[in-house]
Amino acid sequence: MAAQDAAVDSVRDREIGVEQDHLDQVYRRLEEKIHEAEFLMNDAAQRGQVGTPGALAERDAQVFRAGVHLNRLNNEFEDFLFGRIDLLHGKDGKKGPDGAFTSVEPADDAVREDLTADIGETLHIGRIGVLDSDYAPLVIDWRAPAAAPFYRSTPKDPGRVVRRRVIRSKGRQVLGVEDDLMRPELTAHLDGDRLAVIGDGALMAALGQARSHTMRDIVSSIQAEQDLVIRAPAASVTEVAGGPGTGKTAVALHRAAYLLYQDRRRYAGGILIVSPTPLLVSYTEGVLPSLGEEGQVAIRALGSLVDGAEATTYDEPGVARVKGSSRMLKVLRNAARGALESPGAPRAEEAGQLSFGDPEEEPPQAVRTDLLRVVAFGARLELEAGDLQRVRNTVLSGTAPVNLLRPRARKLLLDALWAKSNGRARYTDPELAAELRSTFDDDVSDEDSFLAFLDAWWPELTPRGVLAEMADEKRLARWARRVLNPREVRQVARSLRREELSVHDVALLDELQLLLGTPARPRKKREYDPLDALTGLEELMPQREETQWERAERLAAERTEYAHVIVDEAQDLTPMQWRMVGRRGRTATWTIVGDAAQSSWTDPAEAAAARDEALGSRPRRKFELTVNYRNPAEIAELAAKVLALAAPGMRSPRAVRSTGVVPRFVAVRDDLESSVREEAGRLLEQVEGTVGVVVAMNRRAQARRWLAGLGERVVALGSLEAKGLEYDATVVVSPAEIAEESPAGLRVLYVALTRATQQLTVVSGKRDAPDGNGVPALLRD
Repeated sequence: MAAQDAAVDSVRDREIGVEQDHLDQVYRRLEEKIHEAEFLMNDAAQRGQVGTPGALAERDAQVFRAGVHLNRLNNEFEDFLFGRIDLLHGKDGKKGPDGAFTSVEPADDAVREDLTADIGETLHIGRIGVLDSDYAPLVIDWRAPAAAPFYRSTPKDPGRVVRRRVIRSKGRQVLGVEDDLMRPELTAHLDGDRLAVIGDGALMAALGQARSHTMRDIVSSIQAEQDLVIRAPAASVTEVAGGPGTGKTAVALHRAAYLLYQDRRRYAGGILIVSPTPLLVSYTEGVLPSLGEEGQVAIRALGSLVDGAEATTYDEPGVARVKGSSRMLKVLRNAARGALESPGAPRAEEAGQLSFGDPEEEPPQAVRTDLLRVVAFGARLELEAGDLQRVRNTVLSGTAPVNLLRPRARKLLLDALWAKSNGRARYTDPELAAELRSTFDDDVSDEDSFLAFLDAWWPELTPRGVLAEMADEKRLARWARRVLNPREVRQVARSLRREELSVHDVALLDELQLLLGTPARPRKKREYDPLDALTGLEELMPQREETQWERAERLAAERTEYAHVIVDEAQDLTPMQWRMVGRRGRTATWTIVGDAAQSSWTDPAEAAAARDEALGSRPRRKFELTVNYRNPAEIAELAAKVLALAAPGMRSPRAVRSTGVVPRFVAVRDDLESSVREEAGRLLEQVEGTVGVVVAMNRRAQARRWLAGLGERVVALGSLEAKGLEYDATVVVSPAEIAEESPAGLRVLYVALTRATQQLTVVSGKRDAPDGNGVPALLRD
């Protein structure tokens, strides 16, 4: 087995080395192009010494062209190679301007009768096109026609593509490769060697090259049902259901690439891919390459959808149920308005926003908010607590966001002061009365006492600040009256006192942002630059432009809505999270991917209502993926026992392969730590890749300590973190603990049992009541 592991690792390392050699060649060529551009600029400067008008004009034009070329090369120099396609020989030998063959369909004799073939052309895809000194393509620009098969090819309609490879790199180093086979039934050769396949493509290759007709039919069914989803019309909503191992995530990612390349203009507004956990985001980013320079694809975890907020902790199941429920809407509405009346209403400065005051200046004295006193017409005017409360109630009678009501509050305060001044009786002439009122408003609103009072009485609230106010149990009880019971109030208030945010807190922040609103900020005037007035060569020289990454980050920061939204593991979204995601796709088309049997949310009907509200009245197309090609039949059969308990009546996807290796059951002998560590170590010796150890959420920290020193191939994760991920082997620790940690625990356990592609071990503790063979009660027939 060790020899087999070494062989597989050597194939992966060899393929990474192949891509590294190519990348090194590309960078050498880029450096040559940069030197060429610099030479042209120097040469142009020398031409200018001739002094004739014609020479000067030629110099300026040449400097401009060379400068633009140099600027682009420098900006695109880092992290620009992301894909590769290996193609069959085409029908003709015609080449396009980028040096690639133009034929879309393979030659009639490209595939031999014994289903073997030779690779006729290999193209690398990147952000800009690069030709070698003989004008052969080193990199094809992703926008060029020759790059289209990288995005458009599917197993059902592969064209000339045999293998599609995603290349992950950072700077000048290749970090990894991931392959998709478009023609898994072929045995293809490249330069005399059999075409290597890394990642999920290797599994499809094994399935496709099996010699039984049954297996060929299964592969065809996988290709057909996935292809239907990838190429489904983008209009409206595409809903994709499928159990574990059916390739839902991969299909959704390929759909994003396909849609963007198919209609780049339409999706220039961006595609948002939402994943439930950061772990799944990391996996997703390795599968889907970044496309071009526009930052069109944003991959976000639910806990990072709100700018400036990042979820780093988890709520207890009971707290999560409350925070995720649509009941929180009324609580948040009350809090957004009630926070204005709190003794220390959370101002923007207190929530970490910039303050431009002198740090050494004495803090201002506290301003009373129960009395407004100003001087007008030579008299002192006052609004007492009762007057102020009536004004506040009138302002809050509307539905506009709280912060956007401040101008209305200011106006009604002035109205109340004007009424106190008896100014209406001073003039009977309407024009004179209006002029007097205008003068009154200007004078009063410029008074320091009025401005200080307004800032204290109607401060600019922030979502973080209001959330902090909700940590006060008495205030939260008042705002949650008849919505939450006392126990729920205590639990939520206690959870909000910590500094870290949970994924459910982030959804609350987003809702509060909507309820509070952001006042318009005056634009800063562009500072005068003396260089703007200069003329000459500097005018022609292109200024440094933002890099592709800078532009992508800026667009992502500025973008609040998207043209297409893809929701992965959609069954886990809470009602509040559906509202958060829905706001980012008000005018978008949607792809929704999920499996009700894997839902960790306790009230699917409530979540479905929130999802329907987010999607609106858009028509929907529904697809189902039915073939499980991740789990061996032995593992799928065990998981089906839990599915029957978790979701009676739901059917499991059909497993397409059998390994002959049945799940292993181990009862704890001495202590849980030594048993888990021993089983993880055993699996590391038997599988070539990763081992996932899945525990109940409250054991995550313990599990990481148990596995310390076993290496990077073993990963400890909580049950909710395992969603969407897969490992060569998994250890599921105490099924009873996972099943009992929440009302949705059985569905979460079903997820945990379906993460392995090769081997599964179940470790049972006392709560599992294992029999003599170590099989826990939950998993016995």
